[in-house]
Amino acid sequence: MYHTWMRYFTPSPAHHRLGLVCLGVGMQHGTLPTVGPRTLDHHVAIVISAGSGWFRSTDGRHIAVTAPALIWLTPGTPHHYGPDPVTGWDESFVDFTGPATATYTELGYIEPDRPVVPLSDTVGARTAVSRIARAARRGNPLLEVETGAAVHELLVALRRARADVGADGDPVLQSLARDAFQPLSVAEHAARHGMTPAELRTAVRRSAGCSPKDYLLGIRLGRAKELLAATELPVAAVARRVGYDDPAYFSRLFTRRVGTAPVRFREQQGRAVHGGWSTQIPDPRHPPTIAT
Repeated sequence: MYHTWMRYFTPSPAHHRLGLVCLGVGMQHGTLPTVGPRTLDHHVAIVISAGSGWFRSTDGRHIAVTAPALIWLTPGTPHHYGPDPVTGWDESFVDFTGPATATYTELGYIEPDRPVVPLSDTVGARTAVSRIARAARRGNPLLEVETGAAVHELLVALRRARADVGADGDPVLQSLARDAFQPLSVAEHAARHGMTPAELRTAVRRSAGCSPKDYLLGIRLGRAKELLAATELPVAAVARRVGYDDPAYFSRLFTRRVGTAPVRFREQQGRAVHGGWSTQIPDPRHPPTIAT
């Protein structure tokens, strides 16, 4: 079983001259169908935030994909990939193109020779994708400019989140972000680092300016907002995915911190972003292409 939400659009030639244009955005989760083999004429960044799967390279190698990770699809390069058929995965993707892609590639922000990139976390990238999804509402007169600007933001976020660079250059924060959705106490997180809770609090406050509890909560609630806005998962299932076994406690915490109940938050987001979840995806044999 899988769920998918996506939108595609065609920016004008004038918008292309801005450097980067977004061609589409989507959010999917579950045991999604295998994609490809196929070839596109534009770039796609696929952010895997949960689960695992595989990617088959052009030389036939089978590359394991384990969240958090990024899959780069580049123009003219055949690709073939899919999630684990039992556990599935959560993915967000953005299709984009534009003359600035050449410069981003030269600077190492886009890596055609490295189709699968381990990430330290996906918080920044998912924030950028969510911004694109909000801007992609039908009738938005700023759609092309807002989504194009967010593609720049996404590329920077992905560069910062590369596991060999580090989102904040701090291994403690990277580890906390990676394990944020596990039902671990602050003491258990500290033990994983060979630290006392007091030492962990000092380290996190020095790097992030808040307590470990608040740092973890920010990541959990950010992910919960995305799942509520972009999926039809029951609130209890959302709670479990972000590390809370008690959905009633999660609902109270979400309401207190966000200012609205999870169900109400979902209703508000449903009005803001047109589209919806379905059990259909585009035919992999006829992928979206750039209109000319």
